[in-house]
Amino acid sequence: MTLYVFYSIFFVLLPGDLANAIRNRTNLVFGLYHSMFEWFHPLFLEDKQNGFKTRLFPDMKTLPELKEIVETYKPSVVFSDGDWDAPDTYWNSTGFLAWLYNESPVKDTVVVNDRWGTGMECHHGGYYTCGDRCNPGHLLTHKWENCFTACHMIFKIDKHSWGFLRTSNVDDYLTIQEILGQVIITVSTGGNVLINVGPTSYGKIAPIYEERLRQMGAWLKVNGEGIYSSIPWKYQNDTTNPHIWYTSSKDNQTVYASLLVWPNNTTEILLGAPVSSSNTTVTLLGSNVGPLNWRSASESGGIIIDVSNIEAYSLASDWAWIFKLQNITPKQINK
Repeated sequence: MTLYVFYSIFFVLLPGDLANAIRNRTNLVFGLYHSMFEWFHPLFLEDKQNGFKTRLFPDMKTLPELKEIVETYKPSVVFSDGDWDAPDTYWNSTGFLAWLYNESPVKDTVVVNDRWGTGMECHHGGYYTCGDRCNPGHLLTHKWENCFTACHMIFKIDKHSWGFLRTSNVDDYLTIQEILGQVIITVSTGGNVLINVGPTSYGKIAPIYEERLRQMGAWLKVNGEGIYSSIPWKYQNDTTNPHIWYTSSKDNQTVYASLLVWPNNTTEILLGAPVSSSNTTVTLLGSNVGPLNWRSASESGGIIIDVSNIEAYSLASDWAWIFKLQNITPKQINK
């Protein structure tokens, strides 16, 4: 599962400058957020007063604006929002999406979410967002995204606001442990992660945001193998150890077991879901210790990893750790 980090910096940087910077300097995918409505726009208020039987606002403002955004900036992601007051027929969402996928300059590459009218969330769209800060904790059959703040994970680093709040204190921000926990669980259950950063009025990113992003970047540098281009495994959460979440390589030759909490006062870590073979190998990403010793937990499955040779100070990761398991199979589910 590919992890997309989508920085939604609203109305601060010119979209064209931001698009060029991302495309020329990174390998990130560029996308844009767009609100379907404006709370106090007179045309929207008039349509609302008429029970949305008139369509002045979408015809004169929303739809022309959406087409202009797509034709000018050519985003690979269109994140729609602000749709909930009216049905998709009022917004003419199907008309716009038909144009987007059949005629627009990004028709072969664009992806959209599920916010295109009342009742659309979690039912229609290239990927589901469902609601802010949604993390179902189990595998979904349709692509989904966690917007941190409210099953779409827009990931707000600030717990309370999409924007920058000068009155926030350190307890109002997610810790790096909380952020990585959400990233790991989301990717394990087949989702993408959308992280929101609220800039100041001067367009600057506050130091605490920078710290969290740098921490996550450092962690991904060590552990990205278990995140980028991975897919969900047969099990998401371990059957025995609640702090373990799994992903798999696309060829199913390697399984990654992400450990959210390193156990205290023990030299062994129990995994209940894998079934070992004589060729099983276990390594810890970022560790200079070679293959780790392990033994079968029982005849029916499970393995116990010996971590006695790993010193805490030598760990490349300070917050979450990924074990690389090769030549294993999943325990059979009894029906």
